Amino acid sequence: MTTDTPQKKRTILLVDDDRFLLDMYAKKFSDEGYDVNACVSVEDAVGVLEGGLVADAIVFDLLMQQQDGFEFLRILIEKKLGGAAKKVALTNQSADEEQSKVEALGADAYIVKATMVPTEVFNMIQDLIDGHKSA
Repeated sequence: MTTDTPQKKRTILLVDDDRFLLDMYAKKFSDEGYDVNACVSVEDAVGVLEGGLVADAIVFDLLMQQQDGFEFLRILIEKKLGGAAKKVALTNQSADEEQSKVEALGADAYIVKATMVPTEVFNMIQDLIDGHKSA
């Protein structure tokens, strides 16, 4: 007798104040079977995490109007939010010092949006979650 255990549906938290990009990535991950929580601000994302969301990955932009991705990472550390979720900066900033800074704050990966199409971004994040490689 075999028992097929359904695979746990993966959850992703997306944080970007650009509604177009947020919706595009939310659709991509949703179409691939993920539960998607999309937030347009750091404040919203922190609220969702404080409300108990357990995400497999947290993908955030670095440049946002109210609070930026660096501040978001500081809040995650300070409030011990995000748990084992892979933290991925998805940005158009390609400066090495910004990448070093975000990695020092605990990000698992740094992806420059302009260099990849959404499918490549999805594949990199999925591989990161699966532990195959880092982005």
